[in-house]
Amino acid sequence: MIKEQIQQLSKNIFNDTVANRRHLHSHPELSFHEVETSAFVAGKLEALGLTYQRMADNGLVALIKGDKPSDQVVALRADMDALPITEANDVSYKSQNVGVMHACGHDAHTSSLLGTAKILTEIKSQFGGTVKLIFQPAEEKLPGGASLMIKEGVLENPKPQAVIGQHVMPLIEAGKVGFRAGKYMASTDELYVTVRGKGGHGAQPQQNIDPVIITAHMLTALQQIISRFADPKSPSVLSFGKVIANGATNVIPNEVYLEGTFRTMDEKWRNEAHIKMKKLAEGLCESMGATCEFNIVRGYPFLINEEKLTASTRGHAEDYLGKENVLDLDIWMAAEDFAYYSQVADSCFYRLGTRNESRGITSSVHTPTFDVEETALELSTGLMAYLAVKQLGN
Repeated sequence: MIKEQIQQLSKNIFNDTVANRRHLHSHPELSFHEVETSAFVAGKLEALGLTYQRMADNGLVALIKGDKPSDQVVALRADMDALPITEANDVSYKSQNVGVMHACGHDAHTSSLLGTAKILTEIKSQFGGTVKLIFQPAEEKLPGGASLMIKEGVLENPKPQAVIGQHVMPLIEAGKVGFRAGKYMASTDELYVTVRGKGGHGAQPQQNIDPVIITAHMLTALQQIISRFADPKSPSVLSFGKVIANGATNVIPNEVYLEGTFRTMDEKWRNEAHIKMKKLAEGLCESMGATCEFNIVRGYPFLINEEKLTASTRGHAEDYLGKENVLDLDIWMAAEDFAYYSQVADSCFYRLGTRNESRGITSSVHTPTFDVEETALELSTGLMAYLAVKQLGN
């Protein structure tokens, strides 16, 4: 059976998959700068006899066509960029690029898809249809590599009936995966706000327009937009993580600078909230004698897993791994640019467990101590190959 063959092939290439992952982990590159990473992937594709097309500068797209007749197409996506984090792990494959680290598992995603490509080329005589491999740059930075690749036609010629992606999750034990149908991850917008008043001596507040006090009122008032205008059945998050009032104990500054994030799972409400936040902030500041510059940088949309595709993909995962190893996921208010694919094509984005408490591999993504349990790479390569073959109707 093809399942057993894929499982055996994933075992056979496991050491190569780990080696690829460690190479990528040792040589991370930031979003939009994945030059060497792209060259590494291109070399591996060429070694498999696959031709590729470049998109969005460092992105790569390759096709694997099964020998049996079929016009079905499924796309598999892996992201390649790293984060501006200094790695704290003491491992042989530690990042060699100071201040840059694969702290979100994109090295695992890319090496896994290379392994999947190897498996599919080995078994192409046994399936029909086309698998489109998408190696995507710049997931971590706006406007997101997915949006750029879509604009350049990654979902055309041929057009996939489904787009599937996987992402590491250190909350799930290695050997397991997680799925959620419907709305799964949030949209994300970046907020940059400056409140301008009139600074002066802290002992003479009557002569000033204090932007610190005004900002405090504004921060509290903005939360009421979430608590009183948002539908409580649809999650929304408004958080400000940076507030700079560069005065002193006795100095009221001229301005206060803020940075924050707004996230939701409803595009109509998202647009309404943008208007309400800006209007409230500007109006409140004006009423207190100050001015407000409220800039919203629109980020990724919310991510939705198409119901039928996700149900069938989950079923195939249960067949491949056993039902006990396929878990339900909850809504997660983090964001992912895979959401762009999900807005224009039937898509499924699932989670790959990479946790191993016995080895201390428990750190969250985007931290200096993040790592993955590498035994998960055997599962990740084989499962994605199996999902692709089954979604093609084989």
